[in-house]
Amino acid sequence: MTKILTTIISAIALCSITACDQSPKFSIEGNIENANDSVLYLEAITLDGVQKLDSVKLNSNGDFKFKAPAPAYPEFYSLRINQKRINLAIDSTETIIVKASLPQMSTNYTVEGSKSCENIRQIVIKQIDLQNKINAIGRNTNLYPKEITDSIDTLIQNYKKIMRDEYILKNASSTEAYYAVCQSIIYGNSVIQVFNPIDDRNDVKCYAAVANSWDALYHDSERTIQLCNLAIKGMNNTAPSQQKIIEIDESKISEAGIIPIKLPDINSKLIDITSLKGKVVLLDFTKYGAKDSAERTRKMRDLYDKYKNRGFEIYQVSLDDDIHYWKISCENLPWICVHETNGSTTGSYGVNTLPTSFIINRNNEVVIRSEMIKTSIEEEIEKLL
Repeated sequence: MTKILTTIISAIALCSITACDQSPKFSIEGNIENANDSVLYLEAITLDGVQKLDSVKLNSNGDFKFKAPAPAYPEFYSLRINQKRINLAIDSTETIIVKASLPQMSTNYTVEGSKSCENIRQIVIKQIDLQNKINAIGRNTNLYPKEITDSIDTLIQNYKKIMRDEYILKNASSTEAYYAVCQSIIYGNSVIQVFNPIDDRNDVKCYAAVANSWDALYHDSERTIQLCNLAIKGMNNTAPSQQKIIEIDESKISEAGIIPIKLPDINSKLIDITSLKGKVVLLDFTKYGAKDSAERTRKMRDLYDKYKNRGFEIYQVSLDDDIHYWKISCENLPWICVHETNGSTTGSYGVNTLPTSFIINRNNEVVIRSEMIKTSIEEEIEKLL
């Protein structure tokens, strides 16, 4: 009897610390060849640095399996033996299968169970190839210093185009897009960002595209906040001295009704603003390429999330010259995003600066424009709801 009780108590204790842990987890398993007696580490790559989560000493067959709590938002991890590292991304409870071989573990591996991890593997190989080419040019004694600089700059520009087209703008909300835009290389005696988030206007657009997409899906993630802060700073630093001005006849706007707008969204579907009758609408004219756009979009997201279930909608008209950039910037936004190409519709509303907003009541009547608001847009919307 005593033995039975002891067994039951032991089973209960084991359940309390292992089997009864029902929290969501992800798994990384696989095989590392030629790694007998090596210690394999599972590490989290956080914004605060590298954190060791688990480790295992590999035997002759090289099999391993790790389990760890699933992150609330997409995060990055690595498998490491000494200085050899395999970079991975996890966004839920998936199972990732990795097969590799020492000593070329960092590049000689396969990954199954995650398209993002496979894309990151491709980026890593391209990044290493870029670094090797930069190193080779730097060692070339037959080149003048300016030739070295020009050659390396050309390599980097070509590399950035591949990253932009194949990994960043193709799916800006993905983990590989985040990984690509944040990667760095060794240039001279310094570690530099491949994409300059502060001073290069085109690079800042890549950061902003990923920031907007992540903000739409992972609004409270620390990585999202980091991206948005960098994008905002970059937009401020690189913004033109004046935003585009649209000259129109302000007398065309009337509080007695609404001037019809029917513009295409990112799928080329025409959206008629008059179809929103019955809702309180924020009609917003903007440019996603403006210096304050990322910060402003975050505030609008908070406003939308707060009032969307009470009959509130946003009809946002973009006047960005770069239509592709507009599509990437707004593809994950939850409100109506349309694009104006010639300014004729926008002109009907007497807009002469960007951004400019109008609040429309449930009867399709323009109530007030943003310049006339003495309190806040939220208070005006609250009154109508």
